[in-house]
Amino acid sequence: MRVLIAPDKFAGTLTAVEAAEAIAAGWRRHAPDDELDLAPMADGGPGFVDVLHAALGGELLAMTAEGPHGEPVPATILRVGEVAYVETAQVVGLHLITGGAEFGSTRGVGELILSAVDGGATTVVVGLGGSGTNDGGAGVLAALGATSDGVLDTGAIGLHTVTTVDLAPARARLAGVRLVAATDVDIPLTGLFGATKTFGPQKGIAEDRIAEVDGWLEAFAVATDRRTSLEKGAGAAGGIGYALLLLGATREPGIDLVTSAVSLESRARLADLVVTGEGAFDFSSRAGKVPYGVAAIASEALRPCVALAGQVLVGSREMRALGIESAYAVVDLVGEERAFAAPAEALSELAARVARTWSR
Repeated sequence: MRVLIAPDKFAGTLTAVEAAEAIAAGWRRHAPDDELDLAPMADGGPGFVDVLHAALGGELLAMTAEGPHGEPVPATILRVGEVAYVETAQVVGLHLITGGAEFGSTRGVGELILSAVDGGATTVVVGLGGSGTNDGGAGVLAALGATSDGVLDTGAIGLHTVTTVDLAPARARLAGVRLVAATDVDIPLTGLFGATKTFGPQKGIAEDRIAEVDGWLEAFAVATDRRTSLEKGAGAAGGIGYALLLLGATREPGIDLVTSAVSLESRARLADLVVTGEGAFDFSSRAGKVPYGVAAIASEALRPCVALAGQVLVGSREMRALGIESAYAVVDLVGEERAFAAPAEALSELAARVARTWSR
């Protein structure tokens, strides 16, 4: 049988490419005659540039940009013709944050966009996801030339000083450039379902500070464009989505962009089974994440889809609502300690077990 293997990264342990290879290695141990088609995936977060480079080719351009706390960090821009792809997690990822998201600036993301434009790109696609910042994209705007009566590039902590923002210089700097915000979530900037409330705790913002930090972003939205702050995707990457929308960006789910780039629809139609996966499979996977996107493609192709994950945190009813026939957890098979100590080996072992059930 033909199996399409299309996982996301397993955050903190395996890249999407490594996860796909581990699943394939395990599957072959049980079903060596099966034909495996590997399609590593991304949703705009970590691995976005690598996955697109593998699918589209192009030129990888190395540079250095400002990290969330002002430190220089390495980054890579993918250039395919006149289109440049930027991955925000490279310069403001969760792994770069110390002391809480309210102290991290997104200025480096603006620097990546500027570098892409200065290099001749007429379209810049910005992958949003996996960020550790929460400044509403104020640092991005500052890097692109926006001015204010307050401080834009010291993180959310500085936004309480902002009452006016002039976006005209930033918009002029990007005149003639098409911006695309490739988002992994569709949340607004502020409020009960906004960036701070939804993702602040995992970025190190203490629970008793959530309301205050969200208030800073709300004031920032009032100083810029309150209506835009309510749009889907404005809260992506701690509000970088909002900054891009202010600059005229169009929003596209990152998973849709990647599935198109890797021709996932046609590959799914050629498969008998589709296998996807991610680190933690839960109901939030529906909000623009890889497993839901892959499962939707599999459903359209009338192919069953199963998921392999580090942890499975949904029941069978929720699983089927996401379009997944069955989901299997690495930790249930080998335990949490081994799952983190030897992630590729553990995932491979799980894949071999799953192949016993699903391979002909």
